[in-house]
Amino acid sequence: MGGTKRRPYGSTAKTRQMVLAALGVVKVATAEQIRQLMCPGTASAQTVRNACLDLGRDGLVESLGSASRTNAAGNLVSEKLWNLTGPGLEAAAAVLGRPAREMGGSARGAARAGAKHAVKVTDTITAFLQTPPEPTRPVPRKRPQPATSTPTGAPAGDDTSAAPAAGPERPQGLGQISSWATEVVLPVSGTLATPGKNSPRADAVLTAPEAGLPVMFVEVDNGTENPVLLSSKAARYREFFRRTVKPTTPSGKPTSMWETLYGPLEGKGYPPLAIVFTKQVGRAAMNNRINSVMRLTEEHWAGQYHHFAPSYGSDECDNYTDYADAVPILVTTLDRLREHGPLGPVWFRFGHSTWQTLTDALDNPDDERAFTRRQRRRDQLRKQQREQEDQQRERERHEARERWAAQEAAAKAARDPDPVCQECHGPLESSPFEYDPWEEEAPPADGVHCAGCRSQLAEPTSRFGRVIRRLVNGDEHYPRR
Repeated sequence: MGGTKRRPYGSTAKTRQMVLAALGVVKVATAEQIRQLMCPGTASAQTVRNACLDLGRDGLVESLGSASRTNAAGNLVSEKLWNLTGPGLEAAAAVLGRPAREMGGSARGAARAGAKHAVKVTDTITAFLQTPPEPTRPVPRKRPQPATSTPTGAPAGDDTSAAPAAGPERPQGLGQISSWATEVVLPVSGTLATPGKNSPRADAVLTAPEAGLPVMFVEVDNGTENPVLLSSKAARYREFFRRTVKPTTPSGKPTSMWETLYGPLEGKGYPPLAIVFTKQVGRAAMNNRINSVMRLTEEHWAGQYHHFAPSYGSDECDNYTDYADAVPILVTTLDRLREHGPLGPVWFRFGHSTWQTLTDALDNPDDERAFTRRQRRRDQLRKQQREQEDQQRERERHEARERWAAQEAAAKAARDPDPVCQECHGPLESSPFEYDPWEEEAPPADGVHCAGCRSQLAEPTSRFGRVIRRLVNGDEHYPRR
């Protein structure tokens, strides 16, 4: 492509900013890696290479080494490694919107040595991002540039037609280039500038709160470390997560240092630690390595197991695991990330039984929340059972009362009625529990009249009594004398 005196390689400002942003995060990468990371829709890595050359003339980037890779044809090719200079770090900080003191080093030593580990870290971040390949309009060049990848059915070489070229589809990614930082120091003691001994240095750190992931620490394993050395990193991460800082107010509580740096999680516990295995080995060898790391790090991810009876005097037992002091360790392979993306079923969480999506892998189905839900359900069932038992007892009492009333009514109907006096229709016999003065002077019982009526019906023996009888009873059987 035609250049200018200022930009002899003809790069655009957008492409140069992409290069600065990429190298500001990954520190060292090839032109092809930067293309895959930032602009996979671009047909040729020469576009990125030209931007690097123009930035090199400004003293912002440099190439001090090279890296080897196997291309799509299966051939081993060597490519230049590009890294930032001191002024380039400041320029990249401006592009990323970060303070220059947080940019880290220029990785010149790694570039000279071939940066094998840094190259794999860059590949891992690329697999996380899954940058969508935006359609591009090819720019006419003075000399044809070989395409890095030729779409199926399209002829090789330059295509100067006006129709944009659509890139291959990619799975959904996570975060953006500014969401990442590499070679991040996590001080278990000391400060960020002068960390204490045994402080871990994360290969990469992802902060994507917009995706519900405040922070994830990523370790890239090239297969060069033995499982014991790799597993020891989990202990150092846990020691960093346990570190607290003094409260800012007298009434405040100590805060975890990692929370002051990255913000709190939604629930209790520590941020996840993801281990990405990049070396291509057989399935059995990979499973053996994962199992070895899982076994050696169990004390750091297993959590605290609680087993007890959920209610007093109950034979039922329940349990849950407390993950408040446990490090969630997730593992995957670079090939899985590339094929399915970070949101696909590519994660194996130590303690889980299968490969899962990121959301499922970060969940703790056997923690206290699940126990609380089960306990709430048990309490609800017990309450319903008590209510049913109370209702059953009330029905039984009601039925017993109805049976007793029916029996009483039947017994009352079966009994002979009490005899009554034919004169006053009152009880024929007085109650044995009450004193009746008529019983003393009344005539003997005749079985027809009560004591009072017998006394009134008796023949008066005096004239005064006969007069009273005529006046009271109107008895005309005894005429006046």
